[in-house]
Amino acid sequence: MKINELISNDLNISITQVTNTVQLLNDDCTVPFIARYRKELTQNLDEIEILEIQKQKKYYDTLEKRKQSILNALETQEVLTDALKQKILDTYDATALEDIYLPFKKKRKTKAETARKNGLEPLAKQIMSQNLRDLDATALRFVNDQVPGTDKALEGARHIIAEWVNENVWVRNYLRRVFTQSAEIQTKVVKSKSSDEKAQKYLDYFDWDESIRSCPSHRFLAMMRAESEGFVRLKLLVDEEMVLDKLADRFVKSANASAYQIQMAIADAFKRLLHPSIATETLHKYKLKADKTAIAVFSENLRQLLLAPPLGEKNVLAIDPGFRSGCKIACLNAQGDLLHYENIYPHPPQNEVVIAKKRIQYLVNKYAIEAIAIGNGTAARETERLVKQITFSNKMDVFTVSEAGASVYSASAVAREEFPDKDVTVRGAVSIGRRLQDPLAELVKIDPKSIGVGQYQHDVDQQLLKEELDAVVVSAVNQIGVNLNTASKYLLRYVSGIGDKLADNIIEYRKENVSFQSRKELKKVKRLGEKAFEQSAGFLRIKNAKNPLDNTSVHPESYKIVQQMAKQLGINISDLIGNKDLISKIVLTDFVNDEVGLPTLKDIVKALLKPDADVRSTAKSFAFDENLKDITDVQVGHIYPGIVNNVTNFGCFVDIGIKESGLVHISNMADKFVSDPNEIVKLQQQVQVKVLEVDVMRKRIGLSLKL
Repeated sequence: MKINELISNDLNISITQVTNTVQLLNDDCTVPFIARYRKELTQNLDEIEILEIQKQKKYYDTLEKRKQSILNALETQEVLTDALKQKILDTYDATALEDIYLPFKKKRKTKAETARKNGLEPLAKQIMSQNLRDLDATALRFVNDQVPGTDKALEGARHIIAEWVNENVWVRNYLRRVFTQSAEIQTKVVKSKSSDEKAQKYLDYFDWDESIRSCPSHRFLAMMRAESEGFVRLKLLVDEEMVLDKLADRFVKSANASAYQIQMAIADAFKRLLHPSIATETLHKYKLKADKTAIAVFSENLRQLLLAPPLGEKNVLAIDPGFRSGCKIACLNAQGDLLHYENIYPHPPQNEVVIAKKRIQYLVNKYAIEAIAIGNGTAARETERLVKQITFSNKMDVFTVSEAGASVYSASAVAREEFPDKDVTVRGAVSIGRRLQDPLAELVKIDPKSIGVGQYQHDVDQQLLKEELDAVVVSAVNQIGVNLNTASKYLLRYVSGIGDKLADNIIEYRKENVSFQSRKELKKVKRLGEKAFEQSAGFLRIKNAKNPLDNTSVHPESYKIVQQMAKQLGINISDLIGNKDLISKIVLTDFVNDEVGLPTLKDIVKALLKPDADVRSTAKSFAFDENLKDITDVQVGHIYPGIVNNVTNFGCFVDIGIKESGLVHISNMADKFVSDPNEIVKLQQQVQVKVLEVDVMRKRIGLSLKL
């Protein structure tokens, strides 16, 4: 219960909400399931709030394990007292816990440990008392074979005092405040590498310093990367004189010779022990903060990309463009099945323009193609111009599709399993076409890190990144819902309660039985028990099922309620679905009971009103400025159409139809202060941008949304 109270205070969420949510998590309920189907218990907590509770629970669970480990270690050392045990048990902060343990922690050989072995700890205690009348005479009594003189005796005593200062909880907390509030982060170029071509992208950090408190996450991560690559040296600096004065005030209570020894020990402790330790801790703290900020940006971009508008079930001709190696063509039916593939060579050096046009025209007619998808890589613009010169019998929409991660997919085990007898070029073209048909269904096959919609993804905490991105994919998949009879196993595995093994078993059952006729049939799938059914059923759809509720987000556990609603109106369930007039006659309070409240009933009505509701809009074609071929064509002051292809916390990048994307800095996004670029733009949004500057040498383009 104590942990639930802490989570409640940490997140400002009521203890009842936290307790119920934690219990659901302990019962192996998934976040999407809890958010959608247990609203009465959580009192309408959303996925983000439930995820935060889950994270805090994990933090405190890990802390409890660490406490037990420390208690076991102290018991083994035979230094665990009742008071110390209670102090540890009452601690719920990881840093404070480690501070308590620090004096007892087994250390490598230190100067203080050597001094203790030489019998100098009593001298250190006497110096700390600051009551010695004759320090040298006292120190002389500690001279022996290992301690050749009074200077060495005093030096050893200072090492012990320095360790005491270093392990003092008040000192460490004071320094944490100083570093957090006033530390300066400083970088200096490594002179031997200053002329390195790779170092030039870090030119801004060759001689840089600023308050760590005001350093934005992207700049902090850039400096950390520059240091890790060996181009700069990074330091964290504080006002040393101020710190030493403050520590002296804490420990020095006299003006005698002992006080001078203590001051020397404090200076040694700060330089040799405290500064390196607290600086590292502070950098780690800000690194984690920067990681979380970068991951949040990455996560939001990924969510927007996964939920990008699909074209839907239409026949597509996909083109993976190229010059020397040609353009790879794949013709797909409305379900994304590969019907045909071949290469054409319309660009240099072959220049088979006429042949290429005729082949595309022929394939469009033969396979009743309804849309053309062109990858946005090399030769994309040239291929787009070629396609738009072709006369088709029907209106043909042409789409430019992001290739980010397509090469990773093409060479992956997933692609090899899907197309074992096709080479990577064919697989890439198929992926481009499928991305147009349904971005979510195709992108779940790719490691989220490889999709390329973030910054510094290789610099941030990889485990944290994986957890966050996986959560985004799970959320997106379950938000849209999955067609049980057509979904790939790669999509199914992200459905609440399913996972890899059950996804395989569902596919196996589908092969043996052609299709699922009802949600209840899921229970026949090998190893899919009641719990998995409860967690997954509401997110799986069956079109044309005997029970029309099987194609809605209404959970099977609520089917009886819908039956009661229909019975009250004297109609069939099928008559109720999608009928706004009939649904408006339902009095929700008539169906409230101990288990089902208004939140669930409102969701049921919403599902009945729009059974096939998809939050995604439909994909729209887009045309770049035909006069742009490369960066040298970009004119300052001109306005160009573009597509937002990355959003960061300092602005967004816009594809204007050439190799280099332009940056719209956050200050150029609107005629008002903007704190979050996502307030202004979304990934894949079509925009008009004005060119502010062009740096051909550095291949940089500055853009503005303020036209």
